[in-house]
Amino acid sequence: EVQLVESGGGLVQPGGSLRLSCAASGFTFGIYDMSWVRQAPGKGLEWVSSITSSAGTTTYADSVKGRFTISRDNAKNTLYLQMNSLKLEDTAVYYCRTRYKGNYYRGQGTQVTVSS
Repeated sequence: EVQLVESGGGLVQPGGSLRLSCAASGFTFGIYDMSWVRQAPGKGLEWVSSITSSAGTTTYADSVKGRFTISRDNAKNTLYLQMNSLKLEDTAVYYCRTRYKGNYYRGQGTQVTVSS
């Protein structure tokens, strides 16, 4: 069974930083591309960033480019999202996601609140 468990969220002031983690199990993590998506209050799911299985390629939404960095440790089955220069509009529940055997899976999410 695919399991994704996000952690690392919290309350931070504008301009601050957070590092999110996603612990994966139930599948061969190292051969699957991974993504972070987020959902702000009252809005739909928004793609944030993706990373290929070998970490050779990373992509970012324009809204986070230059501020967020996605990475992974295949030996630890863990995905990361380093978030710097956080803005009020980054407030959302953040989920890690993968597509496994044709189905999308995501965890329970971790809340990130940017507020002064």
